[in-house]
Amino acid sequence: MQNSIGPDHNTAPAGWRWAPAWVLAFVILWPAPGYAEGVLVLGALAAIVKLLLARFRGGAQLLSAPAWALTSVLFFAYWLPEAVSAFDAVDPARAFKEAAVDLRYLPFLWLVAAAVADEGGRRKTFGGLAIIVFVWTLDALAQAVSGTSPLFFGIDSIKRAISGHGMCSEEAVAAVDRLSGILGPCNLKFGPMLASMSPFALYFAAKRFGAWGWFVASLLIGAVVLLAGARAAWVVYGLVLLWSGWRVLGVKRLIAVFAAGAVALALLGVFVPQVGERIERTMQLVSTKESGVDTALSGRTRIWSAALCMYRTHWVNGVGARGFREAFPACDPAAGSLAAWGEGPALHAHQVVLEVASETGTFGLVLWLAGLALGWRAWRFAPPDAREHARPAMLALAATLFPLNTHLAFYSTFWGGLALMLAALYAGSLLGRETEAAEPHA
Repeated sequence: MQNSIGPDHNTAPAGWRWAPAWVLAFVILWPAPGYAEGVLVLGALAAIVKLLLARFRGGAQLLSAPAWALTSVLFFAYWLPEAVSAFDAVDPARAFKEAAVDLRYLPFLWLVAAAVADEGGRRKTFGGLAIIVFVWTLDALAQAVSGTSPLFFGIDSIKRAISGHGMCSEEAVAAVDRLSGILGPCNLKFGPMLASMSPFALYFAAKRFGAWGWFVASLLIGAVVLLAGARAAWVVYGLVLLWSGWRVLGVKRLIAVFAAGAVALALLGVFVPQVGERIERTMQLVSTKESGVDTALSGRTRIWSAALCMYRTHWVNGVGARGFREAFPACDPAAGSLAAWGEGPALHAHQVVLEVASETGTFGLVLWLAGLALGWRAWRFAPPDAREHARPAMLALAATLFPLNTHLAFYSTFWGGLALMLAALYAGSLLGRETEAAEPHA
């Protein structure tokens, strides 16, 4: 049977073994967006050259046909709504420019999927992502103790030496009220980022060190996610713990973990003012007054009302991807009053379904649902070993997209790039070259 499969199906061609390095470099450089974008573009160009050359010798050497198809389908489910929304967007020039620029993601996603298409690539990529998450976690714990993130301090020092000024303004540093980690006080996305990437670290810890390894890793990462202060990240991390924990610990011990987490949250609420403030604000959700609910959600109900207004008035293809801020004043239900977030319009819908509906309309909703359905179908019909390969990426993607939560903007460079990378990791690890080779013998 081994001879019938052939060695080339499970061994990446010379030169493509660098694909995991591209992925890890992209993630490592997220704190420096310009350099991360440079890695993405260079990786996309390398992927185009490599894939075009390989098609003449058998593209399955790099990426299986099903993985190639699913990666492309998931990308177009994201990109086509953006492109179609540009035709009558609030700001057509910007919308067309954003759609054209985002085409760079497609070849990069092929590279990401190819990085995890075999056992060696998955081990390097998923293991590398786990190590990155652990480094971020330890760095944030150091910030919790000392008040400064060592990694961000190093990045900021390099920036000052090169340009004469730091990564963040003095005002942003003074205003920060939570752990900001490696991203720094002017980019408060650390909590959501860590929560979304946590499955790679938890699965790595469980595989290497068993239940105790999972427990210690979940405790350390959970402490940082709580201190980072983003309640949406708390929800994402709770989903990650629920899904990964019951497989490692079983139901009874997992309940004990969540009970310990609730006690830890209560203690942090007492001793850490910022966490206590968020707990108190969240408790206002039980208020019967609309103003109390809106305060608990940091002004989200006002934003969501505006998003629904945009969908009603532009129900076919929306107001244009990233056009929310321009369309907001016309749909603001409380125009003229100071918003919970301060001056200026809302920048995005803060919820994935409403973001897609308001910015890309019914056309976008249909394509996003089609992409999700095809992704689920691939999981449903994949063999058990393929599902096991893809489980960390699947959980990271599913928790990030969980609709009963608030979200960062999926049509932004940072969060859109993270979500698309997770989608490609899922497609490549679920439909790897071993899976395709094994199908005729299943």
